[in-house]
Amino acid sequence: MKFGKRLNQQVQETLPGWRDKFLSYKNLKKLVKLISSTPPLLNGSLEYVKAEAEFVYLLNNEIDKFNAFFMEQEEDFVIKHKELQQRIQRVIAMWGSNGSKPSETEYKDEMAKIRKDIVDFHGEMVLLVNYSNINYTGLAKILKKYDKRTGGLLRLPFIQKVLKQPFFTTELVSKLVKECENTIDSVFPVEEIGEGKKERREAITVTGEGVFRNTVAALMTMQEIRSGSSTYGQFSLPPLNLPDSEIVQSVQLNSPIPIV
Repeated sequence: MKFGKRLNQQVQETLPGWRDKFLSYKNLKKLVKLISSTPPLLNGSLEYVKAEAEFVYLLNNEIDKFNAFFMEQEEDFVIKHKELQQRIQRVIAMWGSNGSKPSETEYKDEMAKIRKDIVDFHGEMVLLVNYSNINYTGLAKILKKYDKRTGGLLRLPFIQKVLKQPFFTTELVSKLVKECENTIDSVFPVEEIGEGKKERREAITVTGEGVFRNTVAALMTMQEIRSGSSTYGQFSLPPLNLPDSEIVQSVQLNSPIPIV
């Protein structure tokens, strides 16, 4: 699938509020086509410098858009992560076996709500990592197209700049994803007897009508664009190795969910 179609598919499959935050690949592609189809522009000429400046200006605007959105989401995730941890402690302190008002029914009900919220939260963070991946890939591809069609040499210096941008730096979000998975494994361990695993899997996939199915699409896309295929090069993202956790396995096992 061509990248433009893949990007459009991702925009449709992501959360509604995120859809105007992705790379304006189609507009940039049109500009590259316009520049390359005009009478030959010699490197260093005034016309060439102006055309390249307009292209770079648009790219920089896109990066500013990515950074603003990514940092806002990242900040929200840090706060949400703390809130979820505090909710777990409050439920344990109130209705747990050693709590102030022990109640197995209340404890299970409240923890089930928290588990669903944690799974949704995990899905949103996976979507943000995918957002970073696909926008970086889009920038690399449009810069490659520009250099090839115009004879310019923008890709290397521009990508070096992109690698230092906040939207490309996903270490914090990846750490939160791992902590989220650890919470699932420690607070909501898989039952080893009877139908325990089935019940756990059903609890995870109950979010299939919301963030979950978007997360499935994001994971499939990340695996595709980071697969280390024959097109892998110095500007490609490294192959994606998904963590071996129950929550991620549940996403992979249920990947045939139709995206609507």
